[in-house]
Amino acid sequence: MMEYNQITEKDLAEIATFMDRERLLFGKEINEEYSHDELASVRTYPTLVARVTSTEEVSKLMAYANKHHIAVTPRGAGTGLVGASVAVEQGIMIDTTLMNHILELDEKNLTLTVEPGVLLMELKSYVEEQGFYYPPDPGEKSATIGGNISTNAGGMTAVKYGVTRDYVRALEVVLADGTVMQLGGKVVKNSSGYDLKDMIIGSEGTLAFVTKAVLKLLPLPKKNVTLLVPFPSLEQAIGTVPLIIQAKSVPTAIEFMEREVILDAEEYLGRKFPDNQADAYLLLKFDGNTMEEIASYYDETAQICLDQGAIDILIADTEERSLPVWKTRGAFLEAIKSSTSMMDEVDVVVPRSQVNEFVEFVHELRGEIGIRIKSFGHAGDGNLHVYILKDDLSDKEWERLLSIAMQRMYAKAHELRGQVSGEHGIGLVKRPYLQESLPETSLVLMRGIKKVFDPNNILNPHKVCQA
Repeated sequence: MMEYNQITEKDLAEIATFMDRERLLFGKEINEEYSHDELASVRTYPTLVARVTSTEEVSKLMAYANKHHIAVTPRGAGTGLVGASVAVEQGIMIDTTLMNHILELDEKNLTLTVEPGVLLMELKSYVEEQGFYYPPDPGEKSATIGGNISTNAGGMTAVKYGVTRDYVRALEVVLADGTVMQLGGKVVKNSSGYDLKDMIIGSEGTLAFVTKAVLKLLPLPKKNVTLLVPFPSLEQAIGTVPLIIQAKSVPTAIEFMEREVILDAEEYLGRKFPDNQADAYLLLKFDGNTMEEIASYYDETAQICLDQGAIDILIADTEERSLPVWKTRGAFLEAIKSSTSMMDEVDVVVPRSQVNEFVEFVHELRGEIGIRIKSFGHAGDGNLHVYILKDDLSDKEWERLLSIAMQRMYAKAHELRGQVSGEHGIGLVKRPYLQESLPETSLVLMRGIKKVFDPNNILNPHKVCQA
């Protein structure tokens, strides 16, 4: 285990020479929220939280930490689910939430330049008011764009539009020694050597610290329609998804959900879902520039669903009708979390043709080992969100059953040629499963890349591939 130096009063005084002391939280000044992420399964307090406002401050902090061998943990809104923003070695936590400015909308190049602390919901609202569209759409809209870049977040629209990496044109980053670098640019194509920018995206703050991003925008689709499709069983609902994909109708999103999760969301939100009588549902969205164009997509999809046993096709063709549906879908995580004493999650991704088999496996597993498991997810891109719930189990029994459930699910995903994480990342808590799923050669290469970027291993230690 590598040893790190801890922050002292002397370090605090030195750092306060280049940062406002009011934006430095030390020791008992640090709020409880900084000790954990959204799931709160791992808790460790940093010794110092630096609420930075500029690239220059990040650069000076990194140079200081590198010189004195102090661990640094990057943090945005703390909405992660895998412990990536938890300060395992205490040290310095760099909070980017004050770096929350939209710097430039370049309409000629269809790009938006932002600081890392801009919230996803604010970014989307801003560009849509200007007639543009930023497609990546993770469920947690209060996450920062820096956090989205760090995990290569995907979300509900990935089936049609792709993931965060597909929309990052350029990054400004600070390396572990404080060096500031510009990666990429406003160019559409780039074959100029290794793509260091793409290497930073999805690295969870282990290789460099993102301080600016240039994002690709699209013209805003003028119309969209939502289909809510109830099925008698989850098997029928999930089994329909490959047929929709094969039909090439290209929905913007294909989500699956079960009745029990909808009921959790109704209780959590205090309002009714448009339909809660069926066992399972597909939720589809289509976008385009005219209703006629969209209708040409969803007519065929609706018929496929009916042919596969769908009970009905509920069409929401106005914002007033569709908004409650998507708000309910967006509340699933919090609703499940509020229904139990503790939970852990799996966000495996499998080939789209194997989604049905994996979901059926999860259903059989929960009956076999006797633990409550709830699931929903992005059926259109094979990314499943599975939540294992503690309820009133003893700590010892919880740990035992959780370990069995995790091992069985990751083994099944591996058997289906899937991957450990589709969008939530590896962080701290999923690292053992990544090590089991990847060949040793891949892990050796990852650790070598980490060593080149961060020789002293101060940037987010113990995350992704580093022990």
